[in-house]
Amino acid sequence: MTLFSTVPSAQGLYDPSQERDSCGVAMVATLNKKATHEIVSQGLTALRNMEHRGATGAEPDSGDGAGILICIPDAFYREVVDFKLPDLGKYATGIVFVDRSFSDRAAIEAIATEEGLNVLGWRELPIDSKSIGKTALSVMPKFEQIFVSGLQDEFDLDLERKAFCFRKRIEHKFPLYVPSLSARTIVYKGMLTTGQLEEFFPDLSDSRVVSTLALVHSRLSTNTTPCPTTSSPAPPPWPTARPRPTRCA
Repeated sequence: MTLFSTVPSAQGLYDPSQERDSCGVAMVATLNKKATHEIVSQGLTALRNMEHRGATGAEPDSGDGAGILICIPDAFYREVVDFKLPDLGKYATGIVFVDRSFSDRAAIEAIATEEGLNVLGWRELPIDSKSIGKTALSVMPKFEQIFVSGLQDEFDLDLERKAFCFRKRIEHKFPLYVPSLSARTIVYKGMLTTGQLEEFFPDLSDSRVVSTLALVHSRLSTNTTPCPTTSSPAPPPWPTARPRPTRCA
């Protein structure tokens, strides 16, 4: 009996023992529960050190994707938005990738109300795209940051549940994508190489952006043998258990 595998058998110059088809993932975290910018900076360093795990084609400045998840830098956001935020844990925020042809915020806010949420405000997310390639630029969306709270003063996991439903509804209805919408964490990501992420999102270089953890991802997609092969058995089903949201403390 053999384990499930989509890797072809050895043939010609191909040696399956040399196959490297996984993304690069790393995490940096503090043990003293004190949020610092150093954690974010070290996470970005770890990401850059995984450049070999990412993929590029003939255009080396358009990557398959890179990103970082950090705890919500509450004090920083309070300084850069022009509206009042409730206490940490009583609002959720996330970056929204919006098609450049779409601008109907009112329709998005109407769905938020239906889901028991209030849109506190929007922030035009600062970006610096000078280093990214033509391919990435050709499909680059608008980057907007949304802040929502519960109509019933929901907190933490109760707010997380409502934010999740809201996020999925607007993704299915409008030409946009929401990498994360949470009261605990936020994701900065894009069609970038590992070295482009920090420059593309100036927030990540700001010393006021602090966190107790940084989870980074260097995406590798289709520059290896396609899977599954036609002779491979069907893959096992996805696990049904849902992971608990990461808690930042």
